[in-house]
Amino acid sequence: ETMARPFLSKILRRTAYGFSGATVSGVAAVAGYASTEQGLGLRREILFWREVAPVVFDYWWHSSSSSPLVRLQRLSSKENTQQSPKDEETNKEKKELLEELHNRNAPRIFNIMLDLGGLYIKLGQVLSVTALPVPKQYRELFRTLQSNVPGHAEFENAIKPTLQKELGPLDDIFEFIEEIPCGAASIGQAHRARLKSKSDEMENSNVVAQNDTGSDVIVKVQYPWASWQIPADIQCVGDFLKFCVYFGVVDETAAKLSYDEFSRQFLAELDYLQEQRNLHEVYESSLDSSAPYIRRGVKIPKVFPELCTKRVITMSYLPGPKFEEEARKQLESLGIDTSLGMGAVVREAAKETGVDPEIDSSPTGSLPLSQPEDVTGGKSPWIVGLAEAAGKTAVNTIGVDTLLFLVRLARRAFLWSTAVAVRSIQATSNFAPVPLPNSLIEWAQSHKSAASQAKMLEWTRDAIDALFDVHGYQIFNQGLFNADVHPGNILVIQEGQYQHSTPNLGLIDYGQCKRLNAEEREKVAKLILSVANDESDDTIAFHFRNLGIKTKKDSTQFLGQFARLMFGPFRPHHLNHKWHRSLHKEDQVLYFPNELSMVYRTSLLLRGLAMSFQMNVSVGEMWRKHAQTVIEACQKNKDCA
Repeated sequence: ETMARPFLSKILRRTAYGFSGATVSGVAAVAGYASTEQGLGLRREILFWREVAPVVFDYWWHSSSSSPLVRLQRLSSKENTQQSPKDEETNKEKKELLEELHNRNAPRIFNIMLDLGGLYIKLGQVLSVTALPVPKQYRELFRTLQSNVPGHAEFENAIKPTLQKELGPLDDIFEFIEEIPCGAASIGQAHRARLKSKSDEMENSNVVAQNDTGSDVIVKVQYPWASWQIPADIQCVGDFLKFCVYFGVVDETAAKLSYDEFSRQFLAELDYLQEQRNLHEVYESSLDSSAPYIRRGVKIPKVFPELCTKRVITMSYLPGPKFEEEARKQLESLGIDTSLGMGAVVREAAKETGVDPEIDSSPTGSLPLSQPEDVTGGKSPWIVGLAEAAGKTAVNTIGVDTLLFLVRLARRAFLWSTAVAVRSIQATSNFAPVPLPNSLIEWAQSHKSAASQAKMLEWTRDAIDALFDVHGYQIFNQGLFNADVHPGNILVIQEGQYQHSTPNLGLIDYGQCKRLNAEEREKVAKLILSVANDESDDTIAFHFRNLGIKTKKDSTQFLGQFARLMFGPFRPHHLNHKWHRSLHKEDQVLYFPNELSMVYRTSLLLRGLAMSFQMNVSVGEMWRKHAQTVIEACQKNKDCA
């Protein structure tokens, strides 16, 4: 009750402030306020609470100790029984009550999220796969949001007016803009366009450089309502989470940890000017011959500053499908379910290593590891299923690396043998005196891409190495890196008409970037190297503490094992839940250092992507040379921390 009052009072106060003008200036003042961003945000919050308030009341009325109903039930129970109920019976009754409340209210909350859309869809997607102990009734409904592509705004009514307001007459700049977006998210959407070709009219124009005229570009446009809707939604989610904590739906520490990271990410993505600066800096770095971009075949979009504003970013167009499409093909061929989206597969693959990127990357985090309980809806992660099929004794004997190598080898052998069979059937059909059965011809036709699939499977190893190399360079050499490297932000650029050349990679979306200063990079580098060199727990823990991590017991063994789990290779004992439980009992993180949080998240996403391709990588080993470069520069300048 003491927690609920401040929230309700705050809502009432904000409503009163918004409409207090009615007593002074009348209806006109109220209408004027309602049209401002603050007024629109308030209306959004009122809409949210109008829908959510009955759910909050339901939980309070049936489960809160301050509820008249609960007090009456307790009084009646004491009068009817001479002895107080045992704690076990009380806990069982409370659990059953919460189950009933969850069953009744989960569909209500789900429908509210669908109606409000935007950020709430993204929140549901995150909660469906996070290690946060979300009740299963909610998690199962939220999981269905993974397969839903965010809807897009109408071009004529929302996007075009924003572009005209920000850039001026569009016919003076673009030959065309595709009205159907090539990508859409909660904050904005992207459209493919083409700049006007050089002409007499353009020669005197300073809109774009003349050598860029006629270029295909991507125009990323922020929704006109995002600037007020997102902050209002974040405020509502934060207040609602406090109610969830109060009623015991989620843990207080875990809720704060997830909310801090969630709100930080979305507010950062609203700043298009900062994203433009980030993208431009990374693009300029990619032109440096000493950087790994050119050598690795990794491309970054070029920014057109003259066509960028606080709500629009214009960048060069990189042709090619998203990496997640290639990943989906290969995973489905192995019988791995991708129906929830590649983002979910990568997050689950990351969590198979014992750590969750949505939880543990928070700079204020206090949950060091994912929960020991199953968070995949009862389905075993694919690597666990693979281990069970092979036998844990066999896994312990041959090792995870060998097991994954055999899986990839078998997949390659199958694809190449299929390709040989297809070519044999095609050649035979041209010269055979008797026509081949239609079923055989149809089989060959349906498997004609086997050879290209085999080549792409071999290419994925180089692609994963390139992604680690480039992001290691960004973190340690440049001090500016993209912390949102999920497969949807990676493109496969296939040069040439006949697609015989090796594909390149394109990295897009720099809305979630992190900067590290020289001292922070040095501290992270020392931790990475200590793990890569498999040094003692004492040494690893020393570098971990030097970063500022705080734990309940300050256990050296825990810090050593935790760092190896974060940045070392996947080991057979990581498949054992008993090992994770023992690590939980050993110690618990109270504070996770800011400078390491987004490095950690980046490594987890890349590691999860690698694991989804049956590659067991050591982050420490992959980033060794970049970390060593930082240490050598520090020693040369004699300014080591």
